[in-house]
Amino acid sequence: MIGIWMCLRQNLMGSCSISEDQDYLVVCETWKFRCLRYWLKGEKRGQTEIFIENLPGGPDNINLAPDGSFWIALLQLTSDGLEFVHSSRAAKLLVATSGKLVELVNGLHKKAMVVNVGADGKIIKKLEDPNGSVMSFVTSVVEFEDHLYFGSLQNNFIGKLPLNVA
Repeated sequence: MIGIWMCLRQNLMGSCSISEDQDYLVVCETWKFRCLRYWLKGEKRGQTEIFIENLPGGPDNINLAPDGSFWIALLQLTSDGLEFVHSSRAAKLLVATSGKLVELVNGLHKKAMVVNVGADGKIIKKLEDPNGSVMSFVTSVVEFEDHLYFGSLQNNFIGKLPLNVA
């Protein structure tokens, strides 16, 4: 458990979720636009590796789906035209250290996006409300009984979307 605590402490995570087989933990690094995999069991026990990087938003919350994949709520941390910031380590560092620059690239409250990522770290599905017309600032997503439920710090309701629409 000390190894898990160290992993989480070093990475200033947004959230984490354990895999279906409980052999690894996926840790969100919001400002780095990526998630790490921290191995709990097996040959790689105690090692950390990149699970998915260069996400189209900052991963805020992650939850295990019934099929063993993960649903990740992504915060839109850049305004239109400034999306390149997330792919540059230097740009991210510069933005993170300046409150004025954070305000400039901050598109956080307008959009909503979630991704479904397989156990292999590949995006399976991406759902978004680019203008926030139905729901904005989605910070969590959970799959339950063939529906997705969305939480937001900006709305006074929980969003619900059927996954299997005929």
